[in-house]
Amino acid sequence: MKTSIQKRTRLTNLTTFKVSHIAILMALVTMFVAGCARVENTIATPTPVQPVTLVDSLGREVTIATPPKRIISLAASNTEIIFAIGAGDRLVGRDDYSDYPADVVNVESIGSLYPHVNAEVIVALEPNLVLAAGITNPEDVAALDKLGLTVYTTSVASSFNEIYADILAIGTLTGENSGAETVVKNMKDRVQAVAELTKNVSHRPTVFYEIDATDPYKPWTSGPGSFIDILITTAGGDNVGASSEKAYWQISVEELVEQDPQIIVLGSSKYSGQTPELVSQRPGWGQISAVTTGNVHPFDDDLVSRPGPRLVEGLETLARIIHPKIFE
Repeated sequence: MKTSIQKRTRLTNLTTFKVSHIAILMALVTMFVAGCARVENTIATPTPVQPVTLVDSLGREVTIATPPKRIISLAASNTEIIFAIGAGDRLVGRDDYSDYPADVVNVESIGSLYPHVNAEVIVALEPNLVLAAGITNPEDVAALDKLGLTVYTTSVASSFNEIYADILAIGTLTGENSGAETVVKNMKDRVQAVAELTKNVSHRPTVFYEIDATDPYKPWTSGPGSFIDILITTAGGDNVGASSEKAYWQISVEELVEQDPQIIVLGSSKYSGQTPELVSQRPGWGQISAVTTGNVHPFDDDLVSRPGPRLVEGLETLARIIHPKIFE
């Protein structure tokens, strides 16, 4: 009898032990699941995006509530910036001149900016942000604004600092701040590297940069204050075009012969088909030092005419032309 009671007692204790442990395990599981739910909720809850307001180059306050998913660029320079900072997949429209990088050809063109932009095509693409530039007609900006579109105009850049500011502004508007900062840092480092190598050069060759030679007797060149002038100077050369007071002007063959540049850079080669051979055949040009020494160089004008990330590539290319031994 005693033995039977002891067995029942042990059985009851064992059952109580199992039930107790099961209850504890269930409680732990419940706590774990609840904890996971809290973690999931924490991860899934996005940080609220704050609207940003910037003042563009036309003095307009432009506010954008959230990073745009559909962007239209009205300038090749802005298009290159958009891709460089990592927002290229959101570009849904671009102007005819936007041809870099190669992937941009898959983006719908809104046509030319001249005499005016095609507002109907732009509206049909339903952009959250339209990026205009200094070359955009202010009347077009005003017209697009009246249609309810968010339009931001970048500057008519005349310095690297202004370009850096434009890149950072586009980064802020698109939510690609990190990408924009990386691009700017890379540009600053490369510009500084060229400047360090050229600041103490013992000889600064005279350089003639040809923009357009439709009239070979009076080709267009870049004067003081132009970006090309800044790049030539930074690359360690003296710009022949700086002899004028105008940023862009036509120089006569007579004056060019008198200036006698040691280097000629043909920014007119890509779109006008000018070559060193054609230059040597121009009347009067055969006596210029750059021609007699074979120091005439075809050049991609896009690298210096578009105020964007590739300007630093233009600077480096000019530096290698002007001081080949230093930049081997």
